[in-house]
Amino acid sequence: MSLINVSNLTFAYDGSYDDIFTDVSFQIDTDWKLGFCGRNGRGKTTFLKLLMGQYEYRGTITASVGFEYFPFDVADASQNTQDILPAIAPDAMLWRIQRELSKLAVDENVLDRPFDTLSNGERTKTLLAGLFLRENSFLLIDEPTNHLDMAARETVARYLREKSGFILVSHDRAFLDGCTDHILSINKADIEIQSGNFSAWLEQKERRDAYETAQNERLGQEIGRLRESAARTARWSDKVEKSKKEPLKSGLSADKGYIGHKAAKMMKRSKTTEKRRQDAIEEKSKLLKNIETAAALKLHPLKYHAQRLLSVENLTITYGEREVVSGLSFTLEQGERLALAGGNGSGKSSVVKLIRGEDIPHTGHVAAGSRLVISYVPQDASSLAGDLSGYAAEHRIDETLFKAILRKLDFSRTQFEKDMSDYSAGQKKKVLLARSLCERAHVYVWDEPLNYIDVLSRIQIEELITAYRPTMIFVEHDRAFCGNIATKTVNL
Repeated sequence: MSLINVSNLTFAYDGSYDDIFTDVSFQIDTDWKLGFCGRNGRGKTTFLKLLMGQYEYRGTITASVGFEYFPFDVADASQNTQDILPAIAPDAMLWRIQRELSKLAVDENVLDRPFDTLSNGERTKTLLAGLFLRENSFLLIDEPTNHLDMAARETVARYLREKSGFILVSHDRAFLDGCTDHILSINKADIEIQSGNFSAWLEQKERRDAYETAQNERLGQEIGRLRESAARTARWSDKVEKSKKEPLKSGLSADKGYIGHKAAKMMKRSKTTEKRRQDAIEEKSKLLKNIETAAALKLHPLKYHAQRLLSVENLTITYGEREVVSGLSFTLEQGERLALAGGNGSGKSSVVKLIRGEDIPHTGHVAAGSRLVISYVPQDASSLAGDLSGYAAEHRIDETLFKAILRKLDFSRTQFEKDMSDYSAGQKKKVLLARSLCERAHVYVWDEPLNYIDVLSRIQIEELITAYRPTMIFVEHDRAFCGNIATKTVNL
């Protein structure tokens, strides 16, 4: 066991007015299976790159282990995989490489294939196997699940559960629960580390947020009561003090000493009450700093004139000699939320493209209702560039509504001034989702909408869908999301 010490870390990108991290300090045990979470744009990938020494910063980071970053940058992907892995783990014997690949359910024949012919899932698993074979290394694993189907995520989670010494950035709740024993969280006001998996962290956060909200309400009422009490006592003190100069009804002079003592006593009580009020204000100011704003989203789907919106009969899709979909049949009825499930390469995205009217060679029958309006969210958001106003105009959506939705998805107003090419991957995906939520449609077709999206935003989207019940077809590998949203599943 050894420690990674982060002390007084401060970092901001060149030209930025805001720090990503300000005077941050914490320790990480190199034996931990550490899940790393936080909303999009908070600096998770930035922190991993700081550990890798890619940016200059103020403060200190010390460690007795070397850091390795996933995804590993393969210089020449045309090489055979067996020639690439020795560059990652030069001391690893072939039998050890084969053993690691076997644990990840990867056929060892991938070693004899050019790396660029491997599927995205095979590449992910192969690179993880190689990196874990490096001696005295602490792995920084940045969102490995984005190219993994549901079965592959379970396989990788089992593999990571047997390992120790890594930081894992992921927004998949089931995946995090399956392979982590500590959580590092970038909150609104600080960074915290907690023992346990993601569900334990979330439960603790919700309990703490509920307590702070109740305390905030109680202190607010207490501050108001003390303010009135202090003012009332001060008024009494002034009134008593003035009475020293007034003659008594009997004509005798008032006992000024007694009256002065009484007025001073009441003024002291007023000051004590005011001190209690200031203490309550200070205590209240420390609350709610880490409560995430996750305002409810809204959606206004169009009502279709018929109960059935879509039917697919005996669909077969072939690429060259390869048959990716065979004999597929299903229907989509009003209000259904249909999940297309299946492993990587099973044809899910091809079915989605065909439903949208793209020209894909196929046999069988796809019948969409007349004048059916579809809102589509594609997998890839990496090419987004330009400003949000131009994007809204291009897609003919209400810019004010569009930006309001992004605000609810944790965009700051300063993000609106940036070029979309500078957004994080999660922020770019939120742009696509916000655009779709602005569109009134009969069917919402989303192809892996949650890639890179933070957990709290995923929960927001789940709550939106369950509240407004749009008709949907979606592809998604997040087990929790599918379990909470799908009313119907078609397995390819």
